[in-house]
Amino acid sequence: MISSCSSSTMMTLSNLPQNQTPDPNNLNQPKNHQPSPRKLTKGSSQLLRWSRARAIRSGVKLDQRPLVQKLVTDQPSRRLSEGELEESDDDDEGCLAEMSEGGKHIYMVSDGTGWTAEHSVNAALGQFEHCLVDHACAVNTHLFSGIDDVEKLMEIIKQAARENAMIIYTLADENMAASARHACKRWGVPSTDILSPITEAISLHLGVSPSGLPRGAPGRKFPLTEDYFKRIDAIEFTIKQDDGALPNNLHKSDIVLAGVSRTGKTPLSIYLAQKGFKVANVPIVMGVPLPKALFEIDQEKVFALTINPVVLQTIRRARAKTLGFNDNMMTNYSDMDHVREELDFACKIFSQNPTWPVIEVTGKAIEETAVTVLRLYQDRKNRCSMPRISKRY
Repeated sequence: MISSCSSSTMMTLSNLPQNQTPDPNNLNQPKNHQPSPRKLTKGSSQLLRWSRARAIRSGVKLDQRPLVQKLVTDQPSRRLSEGELEESDDDDEGCLAEMSEGGKHIYMVSDGTGWTAEHSVNAALGQFEHCLVDHACAVNTHLFSGIDDVEKLMEIIKQAARENAMIIYTLADENMAASARHACKRWGVPSTDILSPITEAISLHLGVSPSGLPRGAPGRKFPLTEDYFKRIDAIEFTIKQDDGALPNNLHKSDIVLAGVSRTGKTPLSIYLAQKGFKVANVPIVMGVPLPKALFEIDQEKVFALTINPVVLQTIRRARAKTLGFNDNMMTNYSDMDHVREELDFACKIFSQNPTWPVIEVTGKAIEETAVTVLRLYQDRKNRCSMPRISKRY
């Protein structure tokens, strides 16, 4: 795909004099058409860098020569007119700005789904929020999953060398991991093997050699354990109990989430269910009484969710748009006064139930909120601590 920043260069190249038949093997112009060395070098270099970055992001084959590069190198050079020179300067600056904003690259390579590598990198990048927020050290991550061929692996490493990228890989096959290690060393690519050190340590501890097969490999077996069926039951239960459905089954749940609309109750419920917990969520709506069963069950199962009103209003506005509401159809659902009133109403309910820990979800990922819920859940189960009404998590 060609962006607008290269359109003027392509237009200029297509406007070559019709009476000239350039030699494809000779990029030198005839003597009566001396090129502008400053402009040609600058424009070509920037376009080549831009096109390589675009190739990676769009999934183009790594060894394929980008279209912009072909257009630049296959055409003879000529002196640009004053108008074209000024227009091309602006376009080149736009290309350079795009490249500078792109930041550094991190390649995540896996012979499986890439889940381990992706989550490990994201967890590590969380330690650099002070740098990433103000774009002082912007980072682009690229996931290459299902890489089970050495040739594909070498192409990725070569491309990483050209782009000065870093490689993080999780390769179960020892030969593939060794090939990646040697190739990265040979081409000077900084790399980290996430899987091998952990696998080797566990292998020594258990006294058993690893299978060397990635997840989902044809020769790999997945026994249906008790934990597997427990997770399936938990997911089925959680889906049926979503958004206050079947309140008579609340006593069967392990965890109950309560909060106003758009505080993330459903995604948090599904995430916890995948870990084997039966979760129900109950919406708090002004004018609608909460089910009696919520107050009859074990109150240590209940967790309250709250959020900043400004953030909640933004989320509700986006939700209203996805539902097809326009400005004329807009209700008080996303009105700030109504949002604050609804949160105050929920806060009063929380204060009347001091055993419910109140968890602040503003700016938190689902995983972060889940960690807080599970920590409190285990603490209560083991009687390690008791939450206080005034404490928010």
